[in-house]
Amino acid sequence: MSQTDSSKFEIAVLPGDGIGVEVMEACVALLEAAQKLDKGPLLKMTSYDAGAQHYAKTGEALPARTLDAARSAHAVLFGAMGWPNVRYPDGTEPIPQLDLRMELDLFAGVRPIRWFPGLPKVLANEQASSIDFVLVREQTEGLFYARGRGKVIDDSEAYDTMQITRRGTERVTRFAFELAKQRKARRGEARVTCVDKANVFTSMAFFRNVFNDVAREFESVSFDHAYVDALALTMVAKPWNLDVLVTENMFGDILSDLAAGLIGGMGMAPSADIGDAHALFQPAHGTAPDIAGQDKANPGAMFLSGAMMLDWLAQRHDEPTLATRARNIEQALQRVLAYGEVRPMEYGGRAGTKAMTEAVIAALPNP
Repeated sequence: MSQTDSSKFEIAVLPGDGIGVEVMEACVALLEAAQKLDKGPLLKMTSYDAGAQHYAKTGEALPARTLDAARSAHAVLFGAMGWPNVRYPDGTEPIPQLDLRMELDLFAGVRPIRWFPGLPKVLANEQASSIDFVLVREQTEGLFYARGRGKVIDDSEAYDTMQITRRGTERVTRFAFELAKQRKARRGEARVTCVDKANVFTSMAFFRNVFNDVAREFESVSFDHAYVDALALTMVAKPWNLDVLVTENMFGDILSDLAAGLIGGMGMAPSADIGDAHALFQPAHGTAPDIAGQDKANPGAMFLSGAMMLDWLAQRHDEPTLATRARNIEQALQRVLAYGEVRPMEYGGRAGTKAMTEAVIAALPNP
C-alpha cells in the first residue's frame, strides 16, 4: 500500500447496524480527541455503507465502493452488522464482516481478554484479577469454509465440510507465537496452547501436527495442547493460567464469547481481524436491536478496538506515537471504570453511550 503523506492514515469506517452506529460515533469522537493531544499522525476517518439494513434498502450488504475503500485504507474500523429478520433468499444472514475476512484474507482473529479494576468480578477466585490471555482464531477456513457450500440432500440429510490446510494452519500458528513473544516482554513468560479435537477428527489431528511443526521454530516460547472441551472448563476454572490460544474457526467463535463472559460480557471485548496486508478492528458484540437508538450501549469494546488499531498501525508503520496514543485511550477508560462514578448500564450503572464517551475523553492525559 502506498502512502503519500506519512503524517496521515486513511481509516475506512463501517458503522453498520444497531448499536454499531452509536459505538462507532463514540469511538471516532474519542480517537479525534486523543490525536489532538499529541503530535503524531492524524487519522482521516471516512464512513461507508454496509450491513443488513443497507441490504434491506438496496439489495447490497457490502457495496463495491465500500469493499474498495476497505482494500485501499490503512485500516478498517468496524461497528457491528446484522439485524433480525433480514435474510438472504437462502435464509442466511447478510454478514459483511465474513465477506471482508475472505476478501481481505484476514486470517487471524485476535480476541484479547483482560480484567482490570472496575469490571465485574464474574469469578469468585481472587486470581481472576490476573486474567490476561488472547484467543487467536483462524478465520479463513475451518468449519466456516462451508459457508455457502453446504448441501441438503432429499430433505433428509445435510452436510457442511470443514477445511484445514497446512498453509492456513502454519500462518495462524506463527502469528500466535509471534504474539506470545511480544507479550513475553510484559509478562515474563510466553506459552501458546493449541486448542483442537485431535482425538476425534482427522482434520484436527492434522491441525495439531502442523502446529507442532511450527512450534519447533520458536525456542523462546513454550507450548502445549488442549482439547476444546477441556479448554472450555479451564477457561472457567483457571483462566489466569492461559496466555495465547490458537484454534480453528468455529471453536474460536464459540470460545471467544465464553471468554468475554469472564470479564463481564461483550461490552468490554475488543477484537481484530488481521492479515498480511490488511486489518479490521471491531467490538466482539453484535448490534443489540433491543437497545439500539436508546443511548444505552457500552462503547468500551469499541474504544479498546480503536486502541488495538492504533497499536497495529504503530507497529506496521513504525509510528511509536500511535502506540502511546493507544495506551492513553486504554488508561482513560480504565480510570473511568475504576473510579466508579461513571458506570455503563451494562454493569448496573446509569451511564449511556454519550456519558461514557464524555467521561473517557475527559480522562485522557493532558500533554
